[in-house]
Amino acid sequence: MRLALTLILATFSIGAAAQPAIPIDRVGLPAGFDIQVFASGVKGARSMALGAGNTLFVGTQGEGKVYAIQHDGTKATQVLTVASGLNTPNGVAVKDGALYVAEIDKIWRYDAIEKNLANPPKPVLVYGKYPTDRHHGWKFIRFGPDGWLYVPVGAPCNVCEKADPYSSITRIKPDGSQMEVYARGVRNSVGFDWHPVTRELWFTDNGRDMLGDDLPPDELNHATKAGQHFGFPYCHGGDLPDPEFGTKRPCGEFVAPAKKFSAHVASLGMRFYTGSMFPLEYRNAIFIAEHGSWNRSKKSGYRVMVARVDGNNVVDHKVFADGFLDVGADTAWGRPVDVQQMPDGSLLVSDDKAGAIYRISYAHK
Repeated sequence: MRLALTLILATFSIGAAAQPAIPIDRVGLPAGFDIQVFASGVKGARSMALGAGNTLFVGTQGEGKVYAIQHDGTKATQVLTVASGLNTPNGVAVKDGALYVAEIDKIWRYDAIEKNLANPPKPVLVYGKYPTDRHHGWKFIRFGPDGWLYVPVGAPCNVCEKADPYSSITRIKPDGSQMEVYARGVRNSVGFDWHPVTRELWFTDNGRDMLGDDLPPDELNHATKAGQHFGFPYCHGGDLPDPEFGTKRPCGEFVAPAKKFSAHVASLGMRFYTGSMFPLEYRNAIFIAEHGSWNRSKKSGYRVMVARVDGNNVVDHKVFADGFLDVGADTAWGRPVDVQQMPDGSLLVSDDKAGAIYRISYAHK
């Protein structure tokens, strides 16, 4: 059996081994909010998904592992490794009791996973025909309100012109059938969600590199139907023609971003907030994890943002949680990757640099 199918179960009792101190007190939040470490020792924590039994599943990249975290609602009680030896298993999703895991080129399914955390089942191959390119090959996956599994396929380059399914968001049936391209012109989306009222898809997209510190913007996009094109590689940010490909197709042909973000902040995981713990102003707002720049002359991002939408428009966009970056020293101790709402309305944030997951709660003061 090849390494990608090897399942190794490892159980860690929280506190059994000393973990480096996480400077959580540096994180700034709006008044009334509090942040605590939910789980530490979760090396490379990336995308998150919640099972029906409230088990938190967490994907990784270089570690090749998928974690299952058991908890009491406020902190982890056990961190288990339920799969290992995988090829960049960034994306995780849960449907009908099964855990879906995205490698670079394959989607696997682990049936009845929450009933078998101590002895995970052998995975079932759902779909095995995605490109094998590692450049932007990691995948965020989620089930949409239509019951399909949405799977992005990033551009295998900084900027290039490639045929389907590159630079797109695809979708497949839960059994892996009927793969189709849902949205095109998407350079690298590592986060999306559906508006809780309209059920329309919103997604983050990372802009190209090597156009300087401040161009082009990252994007928040809004797909109102299947088949729309969002510009890459011809146009960035809705109005910036690409120096190499911009003469081939004008910006006016494409769907412009609902919101331009700062360049290179690496906007990744996002969720609409539907809970009741946070103040009413946050209802149906989008929380967005900014992983942070990797090649900007001064670092940017490394925070959690919040955007309020009204219809098709983003009417407010501001910092929600910062302090992961020491601006003066230009060093970061944490890199937010994904956000996940919990049943009580609190918000989890994964951090692949500190190897931790944080819980943000609200208590009126």
